[in-house]
Amino acid sequence: MRFRFVTDICQRFIRTMANAERPKVVFVLGGPGAGKGTQCDNIVREFGFVHLSAGDLLREERNTPGSQYGELIDQRIKDGLIVPVEITCKLLVTAMEKSGKNKFLIDGFPRNKDNLDGWNKEMGEKVELLFVLFFDCPLDVCIQRCLKRGAAGSGRTDDNEESLKKRINTYNNDSLPIIKHFEAQNLVRRIEADKSPDDVFAEVKTLFQNV
Repeated sequence: MRFRFVTDICQRFIRTMANAERPKVVFVLGGPGAGKGTQCDNIVREFGFVHLSAGDLLREERNTPGSQYGELIDQRIKDGLIVPVEITCKLLVTAMEKSGKNKFLIDGFPRNKDNLDGWNKEMGEKVELLFVLFFDCPLDVCIQRCLKRGAAGSGRTDDNEESLKKRINTYNNDSLPIIKHFEAQNLVRRIEADKSPDDVFAEVKTLFQNV
């Protein structure tokens, strides 16, 4: 079975949470450089969520000596492609379990239909999806932010023009349809993200006041 190797860890997480309220999840989506990480840090500080960045978890796994997934993850990131959902789902569930908390921002996931199907199969009925926080930012602004970040020494191998072209193409072809999928369910909360971080967070705060 395709998802078989993540099933054990998902089941362990489910047993851990069996006597507690279902974990609350907000998916955080937007183009590269839309400001997801900055705003997630703000939400963590003010509202007590745990921030789980799919990209950060994948980069951490890539840099882990002896990781069986490291080479594959590295190549996918450099090519601007999406890492197989089995790997990403496993890393997310492990991080949720380790946190011991109950409110999560899952940043940069699901990024395509395969991600969505994998999540729904393993975790869809085990968590409460509150909404999808979508940072809508013009792609030219996103590109300039990423290039500036790369020039400042972000340490990311994909903050360069060649990788960004691939990432933008992946975002347009794979991720935007996922946002439209959630829009059809009235789950998307759209934030115009080409403003200052403080102005963006002023809008974000209104969505979390009663969560």
